[in-house]
Amino acid sequence: MELELKTVDIVKAEEVNFILGQSHFIKTVEDLYEVMVNSVPGVKFGLAFCEASHDRLIRSAGTDDDLVESAKNNAMAIGAGHSFIIMMKDCFPINVLNAIKAVPEVCSIYCATANPTSVIVAENGRGRGIIGIIDGEKPSRFERSSDVDHRKALLRKFGYKM
Repeated sequence: MELELKTVDIVKAEEVNFILGQSHFIKTVEDLYEVMVNSVPGVKFGLAFCEASHDRLIRSAGTDDDLVESAKNNAMAIGAGHSFIIMMKDCFPINVLNAIKAVPEVCSIYCATANPTSVIVAENGRGRGIIGIIDGEKPSRFERSSDVDHRKALLRKFGYKM
């Protein structure tokens, strides 16, 4: 079989963060839903999971219809078996990432970001797999002391550091 590489851009609103990962079982949808609602009270999110066998459906769940649709559309565009994507608003990946990694059927996380992102997929005629991601843009320069001060202030503003 011939292998073809493609890039798929994640389509989302600027303020939306997302997590892209790989898992191995239909149970993923319900387990990830539980992680999200148990980790952040009132969380707004949508998730989608691509089955790799049998009916090969895109399974979905969430608390926000627009984010569920966004997750479904991005999952369909990526089209890689057993991949999942969680789109979230007013919540950061850092609030849920460790709990998601602890879900038994989650194999790996490709990225957790709000940046413009491209997913690199390989297609062989039978299916697709995620090769990697391009998260954001190339670095522009080295951090200066004023940048360090800004970084530290931002982390304290968000409550991640004291």
